[in-house]
Amino acid sequence: MSVPWWDSDWKDRSGPEYRCHVGNLPYGTNENSLKDAFASYGAVSSEVVVDRETGRSRGFGFVQFEDKKSMDDAIQGMNGQQVGGRNVSVSEANQRPRRWRA
Repeated sequence: MSVPWWDSDWKDRSGPEYRCHVGNLPYGTNENSLKDAFASYGAVSSEVVVDRETGRSRGFGFVQFEDKKSMDDAIQGMNGQQVGGRNVSVSEANQRPRRWRA
């Protein structure tokens, strides 16, 4: 039975997520440059959060990994390192909660 008000991709996120929150990013950072910065740790995908009105980066993003070891290694190796001239803060991201759709 399909319920239209549940998030349609909930089944895809039923398992654990291995995502890092990356803060203090330069405003010129895009998804490709963020993924490239974490490529040596096995980054699968990246997402830079942008302002809806201006389209400019909000200064933080997320990087997803295949397994917990890769994520932990990235946190240890990249926290406090420079990306685009700024020292970034890297931590484990909270798992996304279920969302209601109207």
